[in-house]
Amino acid sequence: MNRVPLAERMRPAKLSDVVGQEEIIGKGKILTEIVRKGEPVNLIFWGPPGTGKTTLARILAHEFKADFVEISAVTAGKKNVEEVVERARLNWNLKTRTVLFVDEIHRFNKAQQDAFLPHVESGLITLIGATTENPSFEVISPLLSRSRVVVVQALSKVAITKVLKRACKAEGVTIGSRDASLESVAMGHVRSSSACQSSESLESNGNSFITESALDLIAELSGGDARSALGDLELALSLSKDIDEKIVEEAAGKKLPGYDKNGDKHYDTISAFIKSMRGSDVDATLYWLARMVEAGEDPKFIARRMVIFASEDIGLAGNGALSLATACFQAVERVGMPESGLMLAHTAVALAKSKKSRATTDAWYAALDLARKTPSAPVPVWLRNAPTKLMKDLGYGKGQKWEAGFHLDKSYLPDVLNNQTIFKAKND
Repeated sequence: MNRVPLAERMRPAKLSDVVGQEEIIGKGKILTEIVRKGEPVNLIFWGPPGTGKTTLARILAHEFKADFVEISAVTAGKKNVEEVVERARLNWNLKTRTVLFVDEIHRFNKAQQDAFLPHVESGLITLIGATTENPSFEVISPLLSRSRVVVVQALSKVAITKVLKRACKAEGVTIGSRDASLESVAMGHVRSSSACQSSESLESNGNSFITESALDLIAELSGGDARSALGDLELALSLSKDIDEKIVEEAAGKKLPGYDKNGDKHYDTISAFIKSMRGSDVDATLYWLARMVEAGEDPKFIARRMVIFASEDIGLAGNGALSLATACFQAVERVGMPESGLMLAHTAVALAKSKKSRATTDAWYAALDLARKTPSAPVPVWLRNAPTKLMKDLGYGKGQKWEAGFHLDKSYLPDVLNNQTIFKAKND
């Protein structure tokens, strides 16, 4: 039994073996050019899990003929950093480069990242970091400014399928059903005396079979994560010699969507949801809503965002939108999931289909801007309260009447604003 995981055994050894990542690998692309020039560069690989960040780091170190040191920010401490630096100094004396790969570099705190900085600056260490989090927020600016950020994309379903087929070939797994293969052998040798023997041999050998539909399902469930796909394939192979969709489902279990409630995917998905409502795309609105609900997003968070959207993007074009969104929030609080999904969907569709107006929103931000610029502009005397005779004699509240709808034909703004227009409605 091979104890090395299939994903590790299938790890590419050179750039030309890497599947996908056409944006960074290929003629004129950044990684290919770095290898061609033979000059190591400090890099931060940013992308989702299972997309080849560690593999790329190892390939680059091999191409540079460098000593490759790999640590994980989850388990490494100050002592590990000091050991790496000492090793790099010894390599320097031997005229050997040192490539330090820090997996999950975003988990290093500021002080730990600072510890690398002087050695990266001096060239003693070539740093390659890998992170699933936005490096703009998770990597200190001095380190970021001395590195190139390389975005590593989730693999397409086509790329994942290619990876799986490559693994099947390496493991001696036949793609197709055993029964179909037996029938093919029998038909092809129907006049041959060895036909029976060939069929029996195929039926009794230790080879595994996987149907095309099962392979497709593994690729679909992977979410662009090659490591996950290879893990599912390996587990399926351990469960049965004949793999169909049922075996794959058993091996894969329930796949939870890749979703980080405090990270980029959280904000990217809610952004897609809001923009879909703003663009009146009902189908996309429902899709992104379903993605969030399936990922376990707090339904009250979604409802709160719809309350904001109702005022910000619909405003006066649909005065009932705010009441609907507020009622949705209250219903979500009182009913709970999974039924709250219906209230969220009902409200999201209504907001997406509603006419849009940002007249109030724009006016509010304009008013805030004016208030910040003129914080000391005096209230006009005739608008001031006049509780005493002296104040009345000074003109406080002059001309005002305690009548519903009473209006004086002049601007109610401070004099310095000179009748400025803040609210600019368009057919509202």
